[in-house]
Amino acid sequence: MSEFIEVEVFEGPNCSWEMTRMFQSQHGAKPLTQIFTDRPDGTEGLCDVVGWSEEGQVPAQAAYVDDSGDGQALLIFGGDQGIRLKAAESEDPFDVENTSQWGEPCLLLDIETQFN
Repeated sequence: MSEFIEVEVFEGPNCSWEMTRMFQSQHGAKPLTQIFTDRPDGTEGLCDVVGWSEEGQVPAQAAYVDDSGDGQALLIFGGDQGIRLKAAESEDPFDVENTSQWGEPCLLLDIETQFN
């Protein structure tokens, strides 16, 4: 049974982009804490990820979705201000003031992307 996931992100201290999109998922979403993805410095690596909302940190979610005719993708999403990422080796707590961390509205990644 398929379900729809609505990702609605508002501009805020975590992310300067706004977006609203609907995705169709066959299996629903599940929580995650780490994802292997691109980093702002151009490298790839394991990153810790959380959702971000007006109230602060919330769980991040992962779901396999249909991406507008481009096939399946892995959707990583979080709160109403997107997701927040940092290098997995960082011991710093998540904080929108920390310049070594970054915010995204969501991520659409290859379905082979590994996550925990």
